[in-house]
Amino acid sequence: MQNIRSPLQAQVVQWLVQPGESAAAGDVLVILEAMKMEHEIRAPYAGRLAELYFQAGETVGEGEALASWTPLDSAPERGDAGTNALIGALSSALTSAAAAPAWVGTAQTASHAPASTAGQTSPRADLQKLQDRLAFTLDAQRPEAVAKRHATGLRTARENIADLCDPDSFVEYGALAVAAQSRRRSADDLMRNTPADGMVTGIGCVNGQRVVVMAYDFTVLAGTQGMRNHQKTDRMLGVALQNKLPVVLFAEGGGGRPGDVDVAIVAGLNLATFASFARLNGLVPVVGVVAGRCFAGNAALLGCCDVIIATRDSNIGMGGPVMVEGGGLGVFKPEQIGPSDVQQANGVIDILVDKEAQAVAAARHYLSCFQGAQLEWQAPPAQALRHVVPENRVRVYDTRAAMQGIADEGSLLPLRTGFGTGIHTALARIAGRPVGLMANNPLHLGGAIDADAADKAARFMQLCNAHGLPIVSLVDTPGFMVGPDIEALAQVRHVSRMFVAAAHLRVPLLSVVLRKGYGLGAMAMTGGGFHETLSTVAWPTGEFGGMGLEGAVRLGYRKELEALPEGPEREALFEQLLAQQYDNGSAINMAATLEIDAVIDPATTRDWLVAGLQAGRVRPADGTLAIDTW
Repeated sequence: MQNIRSPLQAQVVQWLVQPGESAAAGDVLVILEAMKMEHEIRAPYAGRLAELYFQAGETVGEGEALASWTPLDSAPERGDAGTNALIGALSSALTSAAAAPAWVGTAQTASHAPASTAGQTSPRADLQKLQDRLAFTLDAQRPEAVAKRHATGLRTARENIADLCDPDSFVEYGALAVAAQSRRRSADDLMRNTPADGMVTGIGCVNGQRVVVMAYDFTVLAGTQGMRNHQKTDRMLGVALQNKLPVVLFAEGGGGRPGDVDVAIVAGLNLATFASFARLNGLVPVVGVVAGRCFAGNAALLGCCDVIIATRDSNIGMGGPVMVEGGGLGVFKPEQIGPSDVQQANGVIDILVDKEAQAVAAARHYLSCFQGAQLEWQAPPAQALRHVVPENRVRVYDTRAAMQGIADEGSLLPLRTGFGTGIHTALARIAGRPVGLMANNPLHLGGAIDADAADKAARFMQLCNAHGLPIVSLVDTPGFMVGPDIEALAQVRHVSRMFVAAAHLRVPLLSVVLRKGYGLGAMAMTGGGFHETLSTVAWPTGEFGGMGLEGAVRLGYRKELEALPEGPEREALFEQLLAQQYDNGSAINMAATLEIDAVIDPATTRDWLVAGLQAGRVRPADGTLAIDTW
């Protein structure tokens, strides 16, 4: 016989076994109450209750004997429980329902769960209530809304999130929220028709790494921004900021919602959402994805993203048709406001795709560029780079072939392809390491850098700098675009952005001159000067000068040329002088005077870049690393 002792000072609430009755190991013998919480004392082994020392309502001290217990079998008695651990211990709250109860000697691991739920066929009432309530947040409970959505060729918010995140990795925050409209609608109506207040938020894994995901649900109040989903947004943005998590925003929706009447406000302009979202700029990658309509407040958040991925059927604008008409600016259909062809050409859209599935794939690809090096990669054929630049020095070509020939196969992700076409920009990998690639485009203005191209390049450098990506610059430019027309577009300010952005770089910059490296434009492509880079090399086709060779000859030898009559003789002298300038400005001569670091076989370009990437380091940020929205 042994005593069952109390593990804490408590009041006896109820004996579930009476003297003379038997119980199996783990059965509850008595309920104690302490600090308004009930504790179960269980049988240490199969036995019979011999005698009670305390009755219901009485107070027992810690360690005092509650009752005596006699084993049912012939096994030897264990003696008084106080000689070892207290036998009347509480079952651990973390014990599996199907496992044997854990025996402890303190009251700090109190449990209210039964010893075992083996064979249980239905969930307990509180769990069933939760499951019933959560069911209203799922697409399966809203077949009509989902069918209407699919009829437009679009997916639901939850379908996009499931596609974005690794399987079974998404955990949802704020699922039980409903619209703040209880003063005008019933609780049942809000539960059924405003699930999650029109915004699904949470944390999931993308490519194995945690990411904050927020998706406005267009099937709920047209994806508008309500008071509760603003609260959800603020919560997720705080989590992202504190834990340095990337953010993906599915931004489709109509902006602010005027129908939320549960909060006594006038205009709601004291919201922290927009400031909190903008505060992530330069700290973590922020991705915006949009299909369908994205207007007003939704568009404002979208515009704060590092990258905007949109489908061809999307419309993006700071005001939808109602707001435009209300401002007396005319009557328009939604598809007339900010269509994708307009927003790609003006630089708002970074990546334009056909369907949402492609947009999600692009978002996963983009995020992968900020998730570290990959161990497995495939190099493109090196020999192909020898044939990128034509032997004819005035023949145009596509520098994107050089980008493809340098990047790991399948890794190139072009950005802002419809805007600033004088410079190509892309994210890529070289030997598994993520980098930013930019290249002049000889197919546009002969490679001259205009205002849009300069803006595009400057912002791209900011993007790479903020998130620690080394930059590879492929140079083929006659310089900055000049002339009265371009100066009317504030060319001086726009192109100078490239110098300022490069001056703040903390990441390695490596440059390869493919052909033309002339004047200030070439210097801007190399961080402000050929020796501002980690390395500046040239292919044998490289040619250099303080300005374009043709202009240099006409300007520098004006007297000599004008001394001859117009015609074949003057033209012959011009060609002779031009050949001299070209030879003088050859890549070999530039390397001989140490103005560049080397002339290389194009087939070895990746080798040079890999060596540079291994040698270079990303310096710690010494301040805020902002990325311009433009």
